[in-house]
Amino acid sequence: MTDGASPLFMTAKSARADRDGASLVVIPAGRARSNHADVARTIGIDIISGRYAEGAKLPGDAELTLLFAISRPVLRESVKTLVAKGLLTTTTRIGTVVCAASAWNMFDPDVLAWHLDAGVDRRFLRDLADIRLAVEPHAAALAALRRTDHDLAELNRSLTRMRGVAHNMDGFAEADLALHLAVATASANPFMRSIGAVIEAALRASFILSAPVDEIERDATIVDHGRIIEAITAGDSAAASVAMRTVIENGLRRHGAVTAGLGIVHREEVSRMKPATTRMAHQ
Repeated sequence: MTDGASPLFMTAKSARADRDGASLVVIPAGRARSNHADVARTIGIDIISGRYAEGAKLPGDAELTLLFAISRPVLRESVKTLVAKGLLTTTTRIGTVVCAASAWNMFDPDVLAWHLDAGVDRRFLRDLADIRLAVEPHAAALAALRRTDHDLAELNRSLTRMRGVAHNMDGFAEADLALHLAVATASANPFMRSIGAVIEAALRASFILSAPVDEIERDATIVDHGRIIEAITAGDSAAASVAMRTVIENGLRRHGAVTAGLGIVHREEVSRMKPATTRMAHQ
């Protein structure tokens, strides 16, 4: 949708920033894997960005099929996807209407990814950290009591990967995510593992915003994660909980330092100020 490659990190004042003055960080998500998924993603990002406000009625089927150059069945599947995620509601007489943000399924992986793609502010990052602090320390404590030899092997494998790719930020982020998901798995609680999408979104935002850039900081991050594994290995649930909380809070402190200076408008944001559905009509 733009004429240049999207960077991993860019700051912006988008439609949401215009409304309440909050600075946003745009974190591009991966491309959708199918036509209807791509349409759902485009409309979803426009809704989350505030380009389609709560209670707003979407254009009719004829207009949307023309804008996206898709068939009515594909459009119906896209709308059904967004209805299932809580972003839209449909009624016979009124049409398709944007739901209140309180109805959105924030545990849905796509909804989280679209938030990152649309632009997140400091409040969103704090909210992600809040849910992580509510869940991950307890998951680590349970892992210390329930972990298997296989779980320990997975945890140590992830830590070894973090050490081995310390100078490759993409690889470092993947290894970090794998470690956190392995902790959730080791808790032997399926509900803990099910919030993996929240953990992934938070860590992706964390690394794009505030990845440890110097060697000392990277080493400290690895040591902190190592303490989580040491406590889980020792069966010390209290220490595992504290170690996990420390890792999350350290990342949150880095967020605060980075996001305090946001406000640069990226050149690609010029095209993002209009609904993406409108932009596609002109491509």
